Amino acid sequence: MKALVTRLDSFGDVLLAGPAVRAVAARADTVTMLCGPRGAPAARLLPGVDDILVWDAPWAGFAPPPVGRGEVEQLLDMIDADTALILTSFHQSPLPAALLLRLAGVGHIAADSEDYPGSLLDVRHHRAPHAHEAEAALDLAEAAGFPRADDGRLRVLPPPATAAVTGPGPYVVLHPGAGVPARAWSRERSAEAARELAADGHRVVVTGSPDERELTAYVAGEHGLDLGGRTGAVELAGVLAGADAVVTGNTAPAHLAAAVGTPVVSLFAPVVPAERWRPYGVPYVLLGDQAAPCADSRARTCPVPGHPCLESVTVLDVLAAVRKLVGES
Repeated sequence: MKALVTRLDSFGDVLLAGPAVRAVAARADTVTMLCGPRGAPAARLLPGVDDILVWDAPWAGFAPPPVGRGEVEQLLDMIDADTALILTSFHQSPLPAALLLRLAGVGHIAADSEDYPGSLLDVRHHRAPHAHEAEAALDLAEAAGFPRADDGRLRVLPPPATAAVTGPGPYVVLHPGAGVPARAWSRERSAEAARELAADGHRVVVTGSPDERELTAYVAGEHGLDLGGRTGAVELAGVLAGADAVVTGNTAPAHLAAAVGTPVVSLFAPVVPAERWRPYGVPYVLLGDQAAPCADSRARTCPVPGHPCLESVTVLDVLAAVRKLVGES
């Protein structure tokens, strides 16, 4: 049986699909992952994935491309599967992807769908109202005939040792950036946190993407090791795996830290529900006002002056959370 698992969103979304992918891989002969450009690096880290198809869907992402008939036809020619699992967030419809998979000849398709699917789905599943994204994906996989194959935690392929990058000895990772501004702590608070964590006896490693180099340099200052732009997905997994704890917002490194078993201090803006997107399967401390006016707005830029949901979090809150997690581990 050739299986296809579709998750067309970002890096973190694909990581959260990992337990469901392993459930499918336990019963299928091969598993192909269909994902978007931002999710592809995460798909390459997942155990159980045999092949990857990358397609920028016009209904997904922050800057979706225009609909192109040629691109669609090219995708249809690449799909070769007997059964498919379409994974989506609670607010997304799987039906555009289901239509394309039907046109590609996929015989059995399962998805969570509140909308009437007609003949597009063979398994129309209804997700539990408050399920975490990883749990919802596992529930769908089981409904499609792929029961859990293991403990269901997030996992990636074993990352490389990164002591040559981080230096010897224990450290705490501070990741100040986020995919959208509404989910990020201010750079000033992040820099203060780096300084105070160092004063509290922690070696601080600051991580970020290549386009966040200016931010990571500012945050690291004289108190942290600046790795901004110096780690790809594989190397970042290694850096996070070696950390005592990771301090980050609701963004990809929170889920990557969980996938390598590292505790997370989660600076969580409630623009999406924490019950669905919090760090999964590892010890964590959730910080941020979850009842702030921006709650459940899915805003990319904070709609409330002063960004109170996260700016209400103090550096002392972060220090206490790091102490708690490091002490427990």
